[in-house]
Amino acid sequence: MKKFLRYLGLGLLSTFLTATPGLGAERISFYYPPFGEFYLSVDSLETFAKEGKIDEDFSFYANRATPQQLAQLRDLLQQRFNVTPTLVSQVTYSPIGEELVQQLGKLLLTESRKNGFYAIRASLILAAADQKGLTVVNLLRKFPSNTIRVNFTEGLRIVDDLSQLIKKKDEVFASLQKEAIAEAANSTTDFSKQPDLRSPGKFRWQKKSLELNDISRSRRLPVDIYLPEAGSQSQGEAPFPLVVISHGVASDRSTFVYLAEHLASYGFAVAVLEHPGSNAKRFQLYFAGLAGPPDAAEFINRPLDIKYLLNELQRLDKSDPTLQGKLNFQQIGAIGQSLGGYTVLTLAGAKINFKQLRQDCKPNNSSFNLSLFLQCQATELPPRNYELKDDRIKAIMAINPIDSSILGEGGVSQIKIPVMLVAGSQDIFAPPVSEQIRPFTWLSDSNKYLALIENATHFSAIGELTSQNDVLPVPPALLGPDRAAVYSYLKALSLAFMETHLLNRPEYRSYLQPSYATFISKEPLNLSILQSLSADQFNQIWNGSTPQSAKPSNLQPTPTHP
Repeated sequence: MKKFLRYLGLGLLSTFLTATPGLGAERISFYYPPFGEFYLSVDSLETFAKEGKIDEDFSFYANRATPQQLAQLRDLLQQRFNVTPTLVSQVTYSPIGEELVQQLGKLLLTESRKNGFYAIRASLILAAADQKGLTVVNLLRKFPSNTIRVNFTEGLRIVDDLSQLIKKKDEVFASLQKEAIAEAANSTTDFSKQPDLRSPGKFRWQKKSLELNDISRSRRLPVDIYLPEAGSQSQGEAPFPLVVISHGVASDRSTFVYLAEHLASYGFAVAVLEHPGSNAKRFQLYFAGLAGPPDAAEFINRPLDIKYLLNELQRLDKSDPTLQGKLNFQQIGAIGQSLGGYTVLTLAGAKINFKQLRQDCKPNNSSFNLSLFLQCQATELPPRNYELKDDRIKAIMAINPIDSSILGEGGVSQIKIPVMLVAGSQDIFAPPVSEQIRPFTWLSDSNKYLALIENATHFSAIGELTSQNDVLPVPPALLGPDRAAVYSYLKALSLAFMETHLLNRPEYRSYLQPSYATFISKEPLNLSILQSLSADQFNQIWNGSTPQSAKPSNLQPTPTHP
């Protein structure tokens, strides 16, 4: 996120180049009252991108940047984004894509000072179709206007507001980390003499694949079941406690294999399903122009997919010899990431909050919370009381969930079972303060945990991508540091959480304390755990020395706040 800010600072200029007469922009115009209008030719930027040379035209701007900023700008200008014109077209013509380009168009104006929406969309598609590919330079070459006018005043305002928001986010994270470290110092547990929950357990397991067909909803659900073998350990014979895993957008059932295998090695049966309306396969078809975008019904269908899965497993328990007597339907937990995090929260009792959505999803407003673009799709649903809760589920773990508007306080506060929320400090898609930290204060059950991972991104918990699930090209900077440490944290925490709250084994509760997080924490992905945080405590942390424009009333990710 900080790198993004640095790009933007110099960088409202980096996003727009020019050259081909009559086709692309030839210059960038910055209007900055009271100093008037400034211009930069695209040729100057292209020379800098290709050769690293700063000519007289570009030197006016380059002299105001640090060497590090210039190096980052050149990296950005040289970056080629490997996307097809069909993919770009599908995304920019989708409701979410159109809204994002509309917001960008407020900054990048046409020569006649109109919103640059249509020009940006056209240039994105044309650049992706060109043999040189989609680069910032080529994008500007395709911009259908002689001059790209940058709304510099608005850009500086956005950079300033975003800087303040990031600063407050860092302050909140640092304050909570400090609190967790202080709590950890009071512990007398020596974890070096305790079993290492990050290591595999003693159970052998087998994988069984099914394809379920919910005819009533026309949903085919591929499912992998990781089933421990009875008799491979003196304790924990069948029936085995069951954990269901729900993936995020554009993922599939391979995303959390590492977690499924780990839990199975400790005697948990794990069912990992795919949601056909928002899985990797659906996005592959969509980006190829062979299917429409995921629709709002997916917010309802996802929890219903898991309900149907549990119903079918109970049916197969009576008819399938390989499953008969193997699953304990009195001990069911659920884990979800991103949109899967929303999914398990609804199964735990959170209801869709249409009042909050109406408040937050007003047209022509903007937000730094990218997840809001997805959450606001739920406004297309008929506003009624959807019965998504499943009483069979006794504990949930939500990793990078989205929930601030679609569930809000009114929805999240209805959950009455144990919950663990996991947040990454550098998650720009489901911002931690809005989507996990503040919602943690809304949880009413005393058995709640907040795991904070410093420097983790939205992708840090996701298993290594394969050719099958690598649908969206993710820049390395968004993947964050080496994810192995995050995998080890989630293995240990999910195991300790499910052992404690599904199997009622108090000896595992110590692993859910701040001291255990300190024990296994590894830089730069430092781990902290909190077991309590009230709304008043949160507001105190947030209010600190915050200017009025960034007070908690604006933290709730409504599109009206900066």
